[in-house]
Amino acid sequence: MSETPPPAGWTNHPLAQLTLVRFREFMREPEVLFWVFIFPILLAAGLGIAFRNRPAEVLKIAVVGPEFASAIRSEKLLDVQQLSEAEARKELREGKVALLAARRPDGSAAYQYDDTNPEGRTARMLADRAIQRAAGRIDPVSSNDQFMREPGSRYIDFLIPGLLGMNLMGSSIWGMGFAIVDARRKKLIRRLVATPMPRHYYLLSFVLSRLVLLVAEVGILLGFAALVFQVPLRGSLLGLAGLCVLGALMFGALGLLIASRAQTVEAASGLMNVVMMPMWILSGVFFSSQRFPDFVQPIIKVLPLTAVIDALRANMLQGANFALLWPQLGILTAWLAVCFALALKLFRWR
Repeated sequence: MSETPPPAGWTNHPLAQLTLVRFREFMREPEVLFWVFIFPILLAAGLGIAFRNRPAEVLKIAVVGPEFASAIRSEKLLDVQQLSEAEARKELREGKVALLAARRPDGSAAYQYDDTNPEGRTARMLADRAIQRAAGRIDPVSSNDQFMREPGSRYIDFLIPGLLGMNLMGSSIWGMGFAIVDARRKKLIRRLVATPMPRHYYLLSFVLSRLVLLVAEVGILLGFAALVFQVPLRGSLLGLAGLCVLGALMFGALGLLIASRAQTVEAASGLMNVVMMPMWILSGVFFSSQRFPDFVQPIIKVLPLTAVIDALRANMLQGANFALLWPQLGILTAWLAVCFALALKLFRWR
């Protein structure tokens, strides 16, 4: 008696079954859920609070003698402590004050501070300005301040696109590379190849599952940033989605290339860290990549994570469309094509 064949439908398609396997593998790893969804939010919250915009800091300085003390106290951004010379030098040496100000016998002002310390330089400027004005100096040009405090110019606004790009890279490379190497180690790929399944279905299942998870991965982080920190999304949401998809596909191709020949999880992990670590440092996740010397800037600009983060920041903070992002899109497309072509050429099924 023959068995009744399973009902036809898309859920019984080999590609659908392989994609569901990817989801089950993902959901059964609690640490993966933490690193993909929870860790970026904790990092954004911690750094957003630590580096939030705050009023100007009041700097502590030491003044020797009463001559300049009253003049410097007129400066609201300085906390003046009148001390003896020995006490003032001790406070300065221990870093408890940013500046030591004293009056010389000839009536001039003497300042002692660490010129490599930004607080020392600022304190020197403020103290000298207060002393000069008390002595009768009048600024030849009047000035007024206009403060601009709006979303888009804060550190958290700079940080969120960087975290999003870093998350796209990590989840795509690890999600693709680690799963393939683990399946190869368990000889699961060899068993699948022996079935009538078209081989490209196996790789395509990774792409489909990655794109579905991308919706939650991007939506949770950006939703948290917009609701809690009011991070702006000035560009097209469709354009932002396109950038995330292109970035995820590119990093997935890079993960596939890394996993194409690796036989052990340890070997794959080492290769992934070697590839990702330089980009974590150089590509401007937590601080601007412009801080690095000029001679390395051409190399930094062609890194895929740099292109992703620059494009995300331009879209979210400046409202740039695809026409203005063609350099970054070109870099990402080139990396995608080269990595995918090499991965298919080098991929080992057994």
